[in-house]
Amino acid sequence: MGLLRDAGVVYKPVEQIDLGPCSNESYFKADKAPRMAGFLLKIFAWFLESRIIGALLLYIVKKNNQVHKLVSNATLEEPPMFVPLHPITDCIKTDLNQQEVKQIDSDASPPERVQQAIKCIPVTSEKSLDDLKSSFFRRWTIADYSRAYSTGEITPLRVAEHFINAVRESCSPPLPMSFFINSDAEDVLRQATESTLRYERGNPISALDGVLIAIKDEIDCYPYPTTGGTKWLHKFRPCTGDACCVMRLRSCGAILVGKTNMHELGAGVSGINPHYGPIRNPYNPKKICGGSSSGSAAVVSSGLCPVALGVDSGGSVRMPASLCGVFGFKPTFGCIPHSGVLPLNWTVGTVGILAATLEDAFIVLVTLCVVDWTQISFLFSLFSYAAISGDLPSHKPTTLP
Repeated sequence: MGLLRDAGVVYKPVEQIDLGPCSNESYFKADKAPRMAGFLLKIFAWFLESRIIGALLLYIVKKNNQVHKLVSNATLEEPPMFVPLHPITDCIKTDLNQQEVKQIDSDASPPERVQQAIKCIPVTSEKSLDDLKSSFFRRWTIADYSRAYSTGEITPLRVAEHFINAVRESCSPPLPMSFFINSDAEDVLRQATESTLRYERGNPISALDGVLIAIKDEIDCYPYPTTGGTKWLHKFRPCTGDACCVMRLRSCGAILVGKTNMHELGAGVSGINPHYGPIRNPYNPKKICGGSSSGSAAVVSSGLCPVALGVDSGGSVRMPASLCGVFGFKPTFGCIPHSGVLPLNWTVGTVGILAATLEDAFIVLVTLCVVDWTQISFLFSLFSYAAISGDLPSHKPTTLP
């Protein structure tokens, strides 16, 4: 297609771009992007695979969506930076009292990190099970579950049974919520039974023992297949074990309740999956959850799980968290190991955390991180500082119109 080559755009360095209110910078608008599924998609793929027609068809689609202009033939006046080159401490600027910073042992096991993370969190007033039963909806936190399990007011097995019933109810007509792609009730009950026995013996593994955690279907979690929201990917890439982040949660005694629904291959922000159903917003079933970690945000927002894992490249954790009124955090690149995660956007994608509270996100982050703990020890103080200063959303979820 050399004779039809489109002129590419020249990307100027960011310091030369005017983003003020009087900026003359223009937005590019794509023309037509075909949206296909099922048999029509198979025919389209068949044409794309043919040598002559496929090359012409691909060129036309790229041209209509300005891929040639914005990507293929574009010129960058400065090289892109995909991997952070500066330590996290170089980016931290705060006036927090350094005496309030606590350091976490770099050689600690995941269960030990959970306990050390909890010690970093300010002590809150203890609530009994009756205190948690209120007339209005309230999400339970990791501390709530741990406290109720330790006192014997409730057991992980009973919580798992309520969870299974709630998931079954959410799948019923007329508006199935489509939170999960896979959730095995027998496996959930088995994990819950083992956790209940540990509490009865008085030796829970950690504060995460018996806590329900959902996993986005982009992350390996045995014995579930990893579909990436498709009907075919798991046939070519079978799941043979847990991802590193899942292994760490499992070693802490967390109950892994299944694989959450997602936008197919993470290639969208609506959460409308043609194979497993559209993930509906718990605040309004007629609204979307955002994507692509749609199901993970929805199960936390609905109160089914206090925490869920997602994967974020360009907002796939943060956008659904915003639409569902929960916390969504994308860690620094490389902070959480990416092994066992579908390499859809591996240069910028990272495992992210969706949680009902800031404290729960911090506990799971400390459990999963593998970076230098002299750096990570700043995080909770910085999180709290950001929440107070308004850089993070408050704990109160936002109801969609």
